[in-house]
Amino acid sequence: MEHQYERLLGRSWDALREVRITPHYIASAAGSCLIEFGQTRVICTASVEEKVPAFLENAGLGWVTAEYSMLPASASSRMSREKIANSGRTFEIQRLIGRSLRASVDRKKLGLRQVLIDCDVIQADGGTRTASVTGGYVALCLAVRKLMASGDIRENPMIHEVAAVSLGKVRGEYMLDLNFVEDSSADIDANLVATSNGEIIEWQATAERALMPSSEMSAFLELGLKGIGALVAIQRQALADA
Repeated sequence: MEHQYERLLGRSWDALREVRITPHYIASAAGSCLIEFGQTRVICTASVEEKVPAFLENAGLGWVTAEYSMLPASASSRMSREKIANSGRTFEIQRLIGRSLRASVDRKKLGLRQVLIDCDVIQADGGTRTASVTGGYVALCLAVRKLMASGDIRENPMIHEVAAVSLGKVRGEYMLDLNFVEDSSADIDANLVATSNGEIIEWQATAERALMPSSEMSAFLELGLKGIGALVAIQRQALADA
């Protein structure tokens, strides 16, 4: 397939934006980071509660859940806090983040506690949900490290490295990690959450302006997994630096 679409800064069709992860961004959190996908910036924090939700009482399992929000001025026009908090999009993204991060943990080893991941978008330029999952994983790992250092957890409950990336078909061409302009004009819009081993946790693909031939699905998915591999390497480096 020929790729002629010109992306900002000369980025190739199969390349991520510049991704930066700054660990320990919020000093008061059990785990935290600032994650940047180009101009998209999300603060991810992990807080630990020594209790589980009522539906897990006597189950012997811990829990990981998430909340997601955008600052009113994070996008080009100001959004009201009430509309952000009560939107169906917000609830959908929160559930996605929670599902994704629970897949990274052995909840029995986590113990009878809940880890809450807060993802706050301070600047949005496409891919906020995938940045939230990728950064949320780092915040979760840092919180688990703290629990292990204090002796509250004896065995590491992290069982999978998890990251997420957006991809799509824009002007007839498949490409990785869409910014807002590309996402808003995409023929097909997709998000992939997967492990470092290429095991898929979540795969969302929507025909916005064109249908996807089944014969192209495999190559599209491989493009996403390439992005996951690159993101996991960045996560590993950030955790090593931390």
